[in-house]
Amino acid sequence: MKKFRYTLLFAFAFSLLACEAEIDQYTPQAGDVDFSTYVALGTSLTAGFADNDLYRSAQINSYPNILAGQLSYVGLSGEFRQPLMLDELGFGNRLVLGISAGSLAPVPATGTPDQRNFASIAADGPFHNLGVPGALAAHLLFPGYGTLNPYYGRFASNPAESSIIAEAVALQPSFFSLWVGNNEILGYAVQGGVGTGITPPQEFQAYYSAILQQLVATAKGVVANIPDISSIPFFRTIPYDALALTQTQATMLNAAYAMAPHISFSAGANGFVVEDTAHPAGIRQLQAGELVLLTLPLDRVHNEGWGSSTPIPEQYYLSVDQVNNIQQAVESYNGIITSLAAQFELALVDVNQLLVDGERGIYFDALAFNTEFVTGGVFSLDGVHLSKRGNAIVANAFIEAINLTYRASIPKVAVGQYPGIIFP
Repeated sequence: MKKFRYTLLFAFAFSLLACEAEIDQYTPQAGDVDFSTYVALGTSLTAGFADNDLYRSAQINSYPNILAGQLSYVGLSGEFRQPLMLDELGFGNRLVLGISAGSLAPVPATGTPDQRNFASIAADGPFHNLGVPGALAAHLLFPGYGTLNPYYGRFASNPAESSIIAEAVALQPSFFSLWVGNNEILGYAVQGGVGTGITPPQEFQAYYSAILQQLVATAKGVVANIPDISSIPFFRTIPYDALALTQTQATMLNAAYAMAPHISFSAGANGFVVEDTAHPAGIRQLQAGELVLLTLPLDRVHNEGWGSSTPIPEQYYLSVDQVNNIQQAVESYNGIITSLAAQFELALVDVNQLLVDGERGIYFDALAFNTEFVTGGVFSLDGVHLSKRGNAIVANAFIEAINLTYRASIPKVAVGQYPGIIFP
């Protein structure tokens, strides 16, 4: 299912906004928590999904695995097991940085995936990283979800009967992390608002509360809220007014749209022409505040007149109303997560605010990071999921929240020690 590749997003800790060059120098302390058995639940962001696929080195550098490594200093016992792929190609959808049409851009990786990636590895479990690409909060509670989701199906103890939450509880965790809620909104956003709708907040609250009630029976934990999508490269890389015209081109297009006075062009930057079934004329131009999706085929913009002589289909942008719907849902979801975190006395990572702060750019280990596509270093090549260094930053954000809430002293990681995006 295509939506598995979209699941969104990362976190910055407030302490990371300053320049730091070394791992924290203090004696590790567990504080008020038993960290002996750690279980991570979530979506693709938890699983280590990156560059449009789930592959081995990205999983190894997932934020839960990085966090587990630091928890080993404060009492984590045994191995933190992940349902690892056998190679760097995963299910065969991975992107790498290469040359396309003479420009540097994400391109499909070459090679044939190990066919064992598609087979069950349940015999190698149980697993502590229970992040599942494409999962909604409701899916964590759903018995038999492994028959619907191939990512979960490959490691579920019984794909036809087991549930993610049941597998987590069976491990009797003493500590957990939970980061869900992205896909309930992101599934709507990445389809340009024309496909799956946003899960109503009251439904999300019921599912989220049910998950926590089972986890807190034996464990303390940390939860994370979700960011506004306008901070994610997938939605902010292509400007709404990226149609650059000369005066001659503008004059020609104005003549072609003479019967549509609400559409006009001038020399310089112009809003793309798009289909809009809600508009009386059926077409219009994009305006400030609307978002163009990274999936827009730019070759068609350059070579076939998309956005100028040919309106761009609705699935490639988000209107002002759709953006408002998303932002209202994010606000509602985050209010629910904050309230339940307080109710169950859990640590909370404010991803929404941290991501806004991170847009300005940060330095960590003498390296510059920001949220720009490819060059920013935090997001992977699909514009939604984290890079390996982005996962290290996220792990530090979780550590910060855990330390603050539970009076622990877990050392953070040196982000610069993790692999960056590989340029050809």
